[in-house]
Amino acid sequence: MEQKRDIVLITDGDDVARKVVEEVAKNVGGRCISRSAGNPTPLSGVQLVQHIKKAKRDPVLVMFDDNGDAERGRGEKALEYVANHPDMNVLGVVAVASNTPLVDGIDTDLCLNAKGEAVDHAVDKDGQDLVNQPPHIKGDTVDVLQQIDVPLIVGVGDIGKMHGQDHHFRGAPITTKAIEIILERSGYGGSQNS
Repeated sequence: MEQKRDIVLITDGDDVARKVVEEVAKNVGGRCISRSAGNPTPLSGVQLVQHIKKAKRDPVLVMFDDNGDAERGRGEKALEYVANHPDMNVLGVVAVASNTPLVDGIDTDLCLNAKGEAVDHAVDKDGQDLVNQPPHIKGDTVDVLQQIDVPLIVGVGDIGKMHGQDHHFRGAPITTKAIEIILERSGYGGSQNS
């Protein structure tokens, strides 16, 4: 039987997100599926699984994007396929906020604001605290997470942005922290496929 691949799902995939996730992969010693980036997600779930299986090491960071589509778009369909694939071990999800109207959103285990602080309330696209709202992220590619069993969901603002606080030139500190929290809480040791 093929060994499961340890993956982290990220619900953003524009060009800024790609640069950030590539940087984060270096920061955590993992791999990024750069071809998963795009508006919307350019590859099918089947194609993404093939790329994940070819990655040189875990954890593998995979991006999904619906390009503002409030319905179940290409990104959500691909995410659902990858997350439910028997050869994938989902360590967690970075759920990214957007200004997409008419979405339900997803409850998160925690959120990170634009200062990189872990908070127990919602944040918006800019990573600003929504203090009076429970930890819940509204984005164009997150509703599908309601149908998927994932161990940990960390909510963040628009990765790579948040008024420059998460820029890849700064080392993408907020997205890096989100991934590090997922790896730590999953008990990921980093030696499975090294």
